[in-house]
Amino acid sequence: MGVEEEYLLVDPVSRELSTQADKVVSAAAADLGDRVTTELTRYQIEVRTDPHTHLTDLADQLRATRDAVARAAARLGLCIVSSGTPVLGQHFPPPLAPGARYAQSAATFRALNHEQTVCACHVHLAVPDLTTALQLSNHLRPWLPALIALSANSPFWMAQDTGYHSWRTMAWGRWPVAGPPPYFESRSHFEDLLDRLLNSETLLDRGGLYWDIRPSHHLPTLEIRIADAALTVSDTLLLVAAVKGLADTALTRIRDGRPAPRPQQEMLRAAYWRAARDGLRGKSINLHTGRLEPAAVHLDRVWDIALPVLETPGDVTLLRTAYSRLRADGNGAERQRAAHRRRHQLTDVVDYLIQNTTAGAAPRTSLPSSSDADG
Repeated sequence: MGVEEEYLLVDPVSRELSTQADKVVSAAAADLGDRVTTELTRYQIEVRTDPHTHLTDLADQLRATRDAVARAAARLGLCIVSSGTPVLGQHFPPPLAPGARYAQSAATFRALNHEQTVCACHVHLAVPDLTTALQLSNHLRPWLPALIALSANSPFWMAQDTGYHSWRTMAWGRWPVAGPPPYFESRSHFEDLLDRLLNSETLLDRGGLYWDIRPSHHLPTLEIRIADAALTVSDTLLLVAAVKGLADTALTRIRDGRPAPRPQQEMLRAAYWRAARDGLRGKSINLHTGRLEPAAVHLDRVWDIALPVLETPGDVTLLRTAYSRLRADGNGAERQRAAHRRRHQLTDVVDYLIQNTTAGAAPRTSLPSSSDADG
Protein backbone atom coordinates (compact mmCIF):
# COMPACT_ATOMS: atom_id res chain seq x y z
CA MET A 1 0.00 0.00 0.00
CA GLY A 2 1.10 3.55 -0.68
CA VAL A 3 -0.35 7.02 -0.20
CA GLU A 4 -0.50 10.29 -2.12
CA GLU A 5 -1.19 13.41 -0.08
CA GLU A 6 -1.94 16.92 -1.33
CA TYR A 7 -1.28 20.09 0.68
CA LEU A 8 -2.17 23.76 0.35
CA LEU A 9 0.50 26.44 0.71
CA VAL A 10 -0.37 29.42 2.94
CA ASP A 11 1.19 32.61 4.22
CA PRO A 12 1.27 32.32 8.05
CA VAL A 13 0.72 36.08 8.48
CA SER A 14 -2.21 36.71 6.14
CA ARG A 15 -3.33 33.05 6.24
CA GLU A 16 -4.13 33.42 2.55
CA LEU A 17 -3.02 30.93 -0.08
CA SER A 18 0.43 31.37 -1.61
CA THR A 19 1.25 30.80 -5.28
CA GLN A 20 4.85 29.67 -4.65
CA ALA A 21 4.17 25.93 -4.70
CA ASP A 22 6.68 25.36 -7.51
CA LYS A 23 9.47 26.91 -5.42
CA VAL A 24 8.59 24.80 -2.40
CA VAL A 25 8.52 21.66 -4.56
CA SER A 26 11.98 22.48 -5.94
CA ALA A 27 13.34 22.98 -2.42
CA ALA A 28 11.68 19.86 -1.01
CA ALA A 29 13.00 17.73 -3.86
CA ALA A 30 16.44 17.90 -2.24
CA ASP A 31 15.04 15.54 0.43
CA LEU A 32 12.20 13.82 -1.39
CA GLY A 33 13.33 13.58 -5.01
CA ASP A 34 10.50 12.79 -7.40
CA ARG A 35 8.16 11.96 -4.51
CA VAL A 36 7.13 15.63 -4.41
CA THR A 37 5.55 17.51 -7.30
CA THR A 38 3.17 20.31 -8.22
CA GLU A 39 -0.57 19.93 -8.73
CA LEU A 40 -3.30 21.66 -10.77
CA THR A 41 -2.96 25.11 -9.18
CA ARG A 42 0.05 27.08 -7.95
CA TYR A 43 -1.36 26.76 -4.44
CA GLN A 44 -0.98 22.98 -4.22
CA ILE A 45 1.78 20.45 -3.53
CA GLU A 46 1.52 16.70 -3.99
CA VAL A 47 3.66 14.05 -2.30
CA ARG A 48 3.69 10.26 -2.42
CA THR A 49 5.12 7.53 -0.26
CA ASP A 50 6.96 4.38 -1.20
CA PRO A 51 5.00 1.12 -1.06
CA HIS A 52 4.66 -0.31 2.47
CA THR A 53 3.34 -3.46 4.07
CA HIS A 54 2.87 -2.18 7.64
CA LEU A 55 1.14 0.95 8.94
CA THR A 56 3.98 1.73 11.34
CA ASP A 57 6.47 2.04 8.48
CA LEU A 58 4.02 4.10 6.45
CA ALA A 59 3.47 6.39 9.44
CA ASP A 60 7.19 7.08 9.79
CA GLN A 61 7.51 8.05 6.14
CA LEU A 62 4.38 10.21 6.16
CA ARG A 63 5.70 12.20 9.12
CA ALA A 64 9.12 12.58 7.53
CA THR A 65 7.56 13.65 4.24
CA ARG A 66 5.30 16.25 5.81
CA ASP A 67 8.23 17.59 7.81
CA ALA A 68 10.44 17.84 4.69
CA VAL A 69 7.80 19.83 2.77
CA ALA A 70 7.13 22.04 5.80
CA ARG A 71 10.85 22.82 6.14
CA ALA A 72 11.06 23.72 2.46
CA ALA A 73 8.05 26.02 2.82
CA ALA A 74 9.47 27.62 5.97
CA ARG A 75 12.60 28.65 4.08
CA LEU A 76 10.30 30.85 2.00
CA GLY A 77 8.40 32.10 5.05
CA LEU A 78 5.41 29.88 4.24
CA CYS A 79 3.50 26.93 5.74
CA ILE A 80 1.62 23.91 4.48
CA VAL A 81 -1.85 22.84 5.55
CA SER A 82 -3.60 19.55 4.92
CA SER A 83 -7.23 20.39 4.25
CA GLY A 84 -9.60 19.33 1.51
CA THR A 85 -10.40 22.97 0.70
CA PRO A 86 -8.86 26.35 1.56
CA VAL A 87 -10.38 28.13 4.54
CA LEU A 88 -9.95 31.69 3.32
CA GLY A 89 -10.66 33.10 -0.12
CA GLN A 90 -8.51 32.69 -3.18
CA HIS A 91 -7.92 34.38 -6.51
CA PHE A 92 -10.64 33.51 -8.98
CA PRO A 93 -9.93 31.84 -11.28
CA PRO A 94 -6.96 30.26 -9.50
CA PRO A 95 -3.54 30.39 -11.17
CA LEU A 96 -2.85 27.04 -12.80
CA ALA A 97 0.53 25.36 -12.55
CA PRO A 98 2.60 25.47 -15.76
CA GLY A 99 2.59 22.52 -18.11
CA ALA A 100 0.96 21.36 -21.33
CA ARG A 101 -1.47 19.01 -19.61
CA TYR A 102 -2.82 21.69 -17.28
CA ALA A 103 -3.18 24.06 -20.23
CA GLN A 104 -5.09 21.36 -22.11
CA SER A 105 -7.31 20.83 -19.09
CA ALA A 106 -8.09 24.55 -18.97
CA ALA A 107 -8.97 24.55 -22.68
CA THR A 108 -11.14 21.43 -22.44
CA PHE A 109 -12.89 21.75 -19.08
CA ARG A 110 -12.86 25.54 -18.82
CA ALA A 111 -14.56 26.89 -15.68
CA LEU A 112 -14.51 23.44 -14.04
CA ASN A 113 -10.88 24.20 -13.25
CA HIS A 114 -11.84 27.40 -11.43
CA GLU A 115 -13.20 25.61 -8.36
CA GLN A 116 -10.65 22.83 -8.11
CA THR A 117 -8.30 24.20 -5.47
CA VAL A 118 -9.12 21.05 -3.56
CA CYS A 119 -6.82 18.50 -1.99
CA ALA A 120 -7.26 14.76 -1.58
CA CYS A 121 -5.62 11.73 -0.02
CA HIS A 122 -5.28 8.75 -2.36
CA VAL A 123 -4.59 5.20 -1.19
CA HIS A 124 -2.93 2.73 -3.59
CA LEU A 125 -3.31 -1.01 -3.07
CA ALA A 126 -1.09 -3.45 -4.95
CA VAL A 127 -3.11 -5.80 -7.18
CA PRO A 128 -1.93 -8.73 -9.34
CA ASP A 129 -3.91 -7.79 -12.45
CA LEU A 130 -6.66 -5.60 -13.91
CA THR A 131 -9.37 -8.22 -13.45
CA THR A 132 -8.70 -8.40 -9.71
CA ALA A 133 -8.61 -4.60 -9.54
CA LEU A 134 -12.06 -4.33 -11.12
CA GLN A 135 -13.50 -7.02 -8.86
CA LEU A 136 -12.11 -5.16 -5.85
CA SER A 137 -13.62 -1.94 -7.14
CA ASN A 138 -17.04 -3.58 -7.30
CA HIS A 139 -16.76 -4.84 -3.71
CA LEU A 140 -15.40 -1.55 -2.31
CA ARG A 141 -17.92 0.63 -4.15
CA PRO A 142 -20.72 0.41 -1.51
CA TRP A 143 -18.29 1.49 1.23
CA LEU A 144 -17.37 4.80 -0.40
CA PRO A 145 -19.93 6.90 1.52
CA ALA A 146 -18.57 5.58 4.82
CA LEU A 147 -15.05 6.57 3.74
CA ILE A 148 -16.30 10.07 2.87
CA ALA A 149 -17.76 10.50 6.36
CA LEU A 150 -14.62 9.08 7.98
CA SER A 151 -12.20 11.36 6.11
CA ALA A 152 -14.25 14.55 5.69
CA ASN A 153 -11.98 17.57 6.19
CA SER A 154 -13.31 20.41 4.05
CA PRO A 155 -16.09 22.39 5.75
CA PHE A 156 -15.01 25.85 4.55
CA TRP A 157 -14.92 27.34 1.06
CA MET A 158 -14.25 30.95 -0.01
CA ALA A 159 -14.22 32.10 3.64
CA GLN A 160 -17.67 30.59 4.29
CA ASP A 161 -18.90 27.60 6.25
CA THR A 162 -20.56 25.44 3.60
CA GLY A 163 -22.66 23.45 6.04
CA TYR A 164 -20.98 20.33 4.67
CA HIS A 165 -18.30 18.15 6.22
CA SER A 166 -16.73 17.46 2.81
CA TRP A 167 -17.29 20.27 0.34
CA ARG A 168 -14.43 18.84 -1.74
CA THR A 169 -16.63 15.82 -2.50
CA MET A 170 -19.31 18.10 -3.92
CA ALA A 171 -16.84 20.21 -5.94
CA TRP A 172 -14.94 17.23 -7.32
CA GLY A 173 -18.12 15.47 -8.41
CA ARG A 174 -18.69 18.05 -11.15
CA TRP A 175 -16.13 16.50 -13.48
CA PRO A 176 -17.66 14.44 -16.30
CA VAL A 177 -15.98 11.21 -15.16
CA ALA A 178 -15.91 11.48 -11.37
CA GLY A 179 -17.70 10.19 -8.30
CA PRO A 180 -18.57 6.54 -7.71
CA PRO A 181 -17.32 4.16 -10.39
CA PRO A 182 -19.71 1.96 -12.36
CA TYR A 183 -20.16 -1.69 -11.50
CA PHE A 184 -17.87 -3.48 -13.95
CA GLU A 185 -19.19 -6.68 -15.50
CA SER A 186 -15.78 -7.68 -16.83
CA ARG A 187 -12.39 -6.44 -17.96
CA SER A 188 -13.75 -5.94 -21.47
CA HIS A 189 -16.60 -3.83 -20.06
CA PHE A 190 -14.07 -1.52 -18.40
CA GLU A 191 -11.80 -1.29 -21.45
CA ASP A 192 -14.71 -0.67 -23.83
CA LEU A 193 -16.05 2.10 -21.61
CA LEU A 194 -12.60 3.66 -21.32
CA ASP A 195 -12.18 3.60 -25.10
CA ARG A 196 -15.56 5.28 -25.55
CA LEU A 197 -14.69 8.02 -23.08
CA LEU A 198 -11.37 8.65 -24.80
CA ASN A 199 -12.85 8.58 -28.32
CA SER A 200 -15.58 11.02 -27.29
CA GLU A 201 -12.87 13.36 -25.90
CA THR A 202 -14.49 13.25 -22.48
CA LEU A 203 -11.07 12.36 -21.06
CA LEU A 204 -7.75 13.97 -21.87
CA ASP A 205 -6.03 10.62 -21.39
CA ARG A 206 -6.18 7.56 -19.15
CA GLY A 207 -4.91 9.67 -16.24
CA GLY A 208 -8.07 11.78 -16.48
CA LEU A 209 -10.27 8.97 -15.19
CA TYR A 210 -11.40 10.61 -11.95
CA TRP A 211 -13.68 7.97 -10.46
CA ASP A 212 -13.19 7.56 -6.73
CA ILE A 213 -11.87 4.07 -7.34
CA ARG A 214 -9.81 3.44 -10.44
CA PRO A 215 -7.08 1.10 -11.66
CA SER A 216 -3.91 3.14 -11.91
CA HIS A 217 -2.90 3.80 -15.51
CA HIS A 218 0.84 3.53 -14.75
CA LEU A 219 1.19 1.41 -11.58
CA PRO A 220 0.04 -2.14 -10.69
CA THR A 221 -2.37 -0.72 -8.11
CA LEU A 222 -5.99 0.06 -7.44
CA GLU A 223 -6.32 3.69 -6.39
CA ILE A 224 -8.98 4.73 -3.86
CA ARG A 225 -9.40 8.49 -4.35
CA ILE A 226 -12.45 9.21 -2.22
CA ALA A 227 -10.88 11.01 0.76
CA ASP A 228 -10.21 14.64 1.58
CA ALA A 229 -6.63 15.53 2.43
CA ALA A 230 -6.23 14.24 5.98
CA LEU A 231 -5.58 16.76 8.74
CA THR A 232 -3.05 14.60 10.62
CA VAL A 233 -0.89 11.59 9.91
CA SER A 234 -3.14 9.72 12.34
CA ASP A 235 -6.14 10.50 10.14
CA THR A 236 -4.31 9.26 7.05
CA LEU A 237 -3.41 6.00 8.78
CA LEU A 238 -7.01 5.41 9.87
CA LEU A 239 -8.14 5.87 6.27
CA VAL A 240 -5.45 3.50 4.97
CA ALA A 241 -6.34 0.89 7.59
CA ALA A 242 -10.02 1.12 6.69
CA VAL A 243 -9.28 0.74 2.98
CA LYS A 244 -6.88 -2.15 3.57
CA GLY A 245 -9.31 -3.95 5.86
CA LEU A 246 -12.19 -3.58 3.44
CA ALA A 247 -10.00 -4.70 0.54
CA ASP A 248 -8.62 -7.76 2.35
CA THR A 249 -12.16 -8.80 3.27
CA ALA A 250 -13.27 -8.24 -0.32
CA LEU A 251 -10.44 -10.42 -1.65
CA THR A 252 -11.65 -13.26 0.55
CA ARG A 253 -15.15 -12.84 -0.85
CA ILE A 254 -13.78 -12.79 -4.39
CA ARG A 255 -11.82 -16.01 -3.81
CA ASP A 256 -14.95 -17.61 -2.40
CA GLY A 257 -16.87 -16.64 -5.53
CA ARG A 258 -19.27 -14.35 -3.67
CA PRO A 259 -20.77 -11.54 -5.77
CA ALA A 260 -20.27 -7.90 -4.87
CA PRO A 261 -23.24 -5.91 -3.56
CA ARG A 262 -24.72 -3.84 -6.36
CA PRO A 263 -26.47 -0.73 -5.03
CA GLN A 264 -28.18 1.47 -7.58
CA GLN A 265 -25.95 4.28 -8.86
CA GLU A 266 -28.64 6.82 -7.93
CA MET A 267 -28.78 5.59 -4.32
CA LEU A 268 -25.00 5.50 -4.13
CA ARG A 269 -24.84 9.13 -5.22
CA ALA A 270 -27.52 9.99 -2.67
CA ALA A 271 -25.45 8.30 0.02
CA TYR A 272 -22.42 10.31 -1.15
CA TRP A 273 -24.34 13.53 -0.69
CA ARG A 274 -25.57 12.56 2.76
CA ALA A 275 -22.09 11.53 3.93
CA ALA A 276 -20.51 14.70 2.52
CA ARG A 277 -23.10 16.85 4.26
CA ASP A 278 -23.39 15.17 7.65
CA GLY A 279 -20.11 13.34 8.20
CA LEU A 280 -20.08 11.05 11.25
CA ARG A 281 -22.49 12.89 13.52
CA GLY A 282 -25.66 12.65 11.45
CA LYS A 283 -27.33 9.79 9.64
CA SER A 284 -26.21 7.80 6.64
CA ILE A 285 -28.12 5.86 4.01
CA ASN A 286 -27.99 2.10 4.44
CA LEU A 287 -27.55 1.00 0.83
CA HIS A 288 -29.01 -2.45 1.60
CA THR A 289 -32.30 -1.13 2.97
CA GLY A 290 -32.45 2.39 1.54
CA ARG A 291 -33.22 3.71 5.01
CA LEU A 292 -31.37 6.14 7.25
CA GLU A 293 -29.30 4.93 10.18
CA PRO A 294 -26.80 6.64 12.52
CA ALA A 295 -23.53 7.30 10.70
CA ALA A 296 -21.67 5.98 13.74
CA VAL A 297 -23.21 2.55 13.10
CA HIS A 298 -21.75 2.57 9.59
CA LEU A 299 -18.37 3.59 10.99
CA ASP A 300 -18.44 0.73 13.50
CA ARG A 301 -18.94 -1.72 10.63
CA VAL A 302 -15.79 -0.41 8.97
CA TRP A 303 -13.89 -0.71 12.25
CA ASP A 304 -15.09 -4.28 12.80
CA ILE A 305 -13.79 -5.22 9.36
CA ALA A 306 -10.51 -3.29 9.43
CA LEU A 307 -9.11 -4.27 12.84
CA PRO A 308 -8.99 -8.10 12.48
CA VAL A 309 -6.94 -8.03 9.27
CA LEU A 310 -4.04 -6.04 10.75
CA GLU A 311 -1.01 -8.25 11.17
CA THR A 312 1.26 -6.63 13.76
CA PRO A 313 0.71 -5.39 17.33
CA GLY A 314 2.17 -2.01 16.31
CA ASP A 315 -0.39 -1.59 13.56
CA VAL A 316 -3.24 -2.57 15.89
CA THR A 317 -2.06 -0.02 18.47
CA LEU A 318 -1.89 2.72 15.85
CA LEU A 319 -5.37 1.97 14.62
CA ARG A 320 -6.91 1.74 18.08
CA THR A 321 -5.40 5.10 19.02
CA ALA A 322 -6.55 6.76 15.82
CA TYR A 323 -10.04 5.32 16.08
CA SER A 324 -10.45 6.39 19.70
CA ARG A 325 -9.39 9.92 18.76
CA LEU A 326 -11.85 9.99 15.88
CA ARG A 327 -14.74 8.92 18.10
CA ALA A 328 -13.80 11.50 20.74
CA ASP A 329 -12.85 14.53 18.62
CA GLY A 330 -14.60 13.90 15.32
CA ASN A 331 -13.31 13.99 11.78
CA GLY A 332 -11.18 16.80 10.39
CA ALA A 333 -14.22 18.93 9.52
CA GLU A 334 -15.49 18.82 13.09
CA ARG A 335 -12.08 19.78 14.43
CA GLN A 336 -11.82 22.69 11.99
CA ARG A 337 -15.21 23.95 13.14
CA ALA A 338 -14.21 23.53 16.79
CA ALA A 339 -11.18 25.76 16.17
CA HIS A 340 -13.49 28.35 14.61
CA ARG A 341 -16.01 28.29 17.45
CA ARG A 342 -13.43 29.46 20.00
CA ARG A 343 -13.38 33.03 18.71
CA HIS A 344 -15.35 32.80 15.45
CA GLN A 345 -12.26 33.73 13.45
CA LEU A 346 -11.31 31.86 10.30
CA THR A 347 -7.67 32.74 10.86
CA ASP A 348 -7.79 30.51 13.94
CA VAL A 349 -8.79 27.61 11.70
CA VAL A 350 -5.80 28.19 9.43
CA ASP A 351 -3.51 28.36 12.45
CA TYR A 352 -4.94 25.10 13.75
CA LEU A 353 -4.34 23.45 10.38
CA ILE A 354 -0.76 24.74 10.25
CA GLN A 355 -0.01 23.29 13.68
CA ASN A 356 -1.57 19.90 13.14
CA THR A 357 -0.47 19.17 9.59
CA THR A 358 3.06 18.52 10.83
CA ALA A 359 2.34 17.61 14.44
CA GLY A 360 2.86 13.87 14.02
CA ALA A 361 0.00 11.52 14.75
CA ALA A 362 -1.87 13.48 17.42
CA PRO A 363 -3.68 16.81 16.89
CA ARG A 364 -2.84 19.65 19.25
CA THR A 365 -5.60 21.71 20.78
CA SER A 366 -3.82 25.05 21.31
CA LEU A 367 -3.63 27.72 18.65
CA PRO A 368 -0.47 29.56 17.63
CA SER A 369 0.24 32.69 19.61
CA SER A 370 0.19 34.69 16.36
CA SER A 371 -3.59 34.28 16.24
CA ASP A 372 -3.93 36.21 19.48
CA ALA A 373 -2.89 39.36 17.65
CA ASP A 374 -5.91 39.03 15.39
CA GLY A 375 -8.45 39.37 18.14
